[in-house]
Amino acid sequence: MEGLAPIDHWVALAVIAKAAGYGAALLAMGGPLFAVAFPRASVDVLGLAQRVAVIAALAALVVLALRFGIRAARISGMGLSGALDPVMLGFVWESPLGTAALWQAGGALMIIAWLMRGRVGLGIALLGTLLIGLSFTFVGHSLGDPPALLAGLLTAHLLAAAFWVAALPPLFRAVQDTGGAALLHRFGHIAAVTVSVLVAAGLVFAWLMTGSLVGLFTTAYGWTLLAKLALVAGLMALAALNKWRLVPALATGMPRAGIRLRRSILVEAIAVALILLATAALTSVTTPPVNL
Repeated sequence: MEGLAPIDHWVALAVIAKAAGYGAALLAMGGPLFAVAFPRASVDVLGLAQRVAVIAALAALVVLALRFGIRAARISGMGLSGALDPVMLGFVWESPLGTAALWQAGGALMIIAWLMRGRVGLGIALLGTLLIGLSFTFVGHSLGDPPALLAGLLTAHLLAAAFWVAALPPLFRAVQDTGGAALLHRFGHIAAVTVSVLVAAGLVFAWLMTGSLVGLFTTAYGWTLLAKLALVAGLMALAALNKWRLVPALATGMPRAGIRLRRSILVEAIAVALILLATAALTSVTTPPVNL
């Protein structure tokens, strides 16, 4: 298929590592955003959001190191020895991935600083969120034309996605709280705006990358993008089910409403993981039609 790069085990590892990196970055970025959006959530819920963000930031640093080794192995063609070769690793460091890694590592360390109590720690973490979001504009398909617009769209898309993804663990916990229904109800209102930003930025970015409907159906990039959009549509359907049926059922104390809602949130998390894999494949083994 046009625009599809050869796939071997190192490419497969690169896709998996990139998806893991995306997940860790989004969880780290979204934790501080969740805390700002829900300052009156219970101590348990906010504490979970903070712990997940800090652990995710640490995981992001580990994944960055792995991605450097995988990248060095791929460009050298030397396999494992290439992944550990200082010269090859130096080439990777001097590439756009090195610049992105520097920004992302700095952002991750700032999010870890959220362990400091008070507004100072949260403020530093919010700055870290922005740095990680901007780090993705140095690599991948966002380097196309027009660069400023693509970078802005990607950053907005990532911030919206980060808020949603990082909200899943604390929302899962909030289902058990006495005031959990109110928090979930408020999340539904905020998510409506977040989803609008997420979808609008994603669609414009996709249009700029494909250029036409023909490119959407005749290239590997287009078909992978369609698969991602199908998963996103399923995620939106689950979110709508939560907002209009399950959260009101929880608020009225209907039997098993909490169990059904927690199950739905788990399914959302699985959908997110699949979307991240599709995104990693999109940026690793396919070429946008506008660049063919």
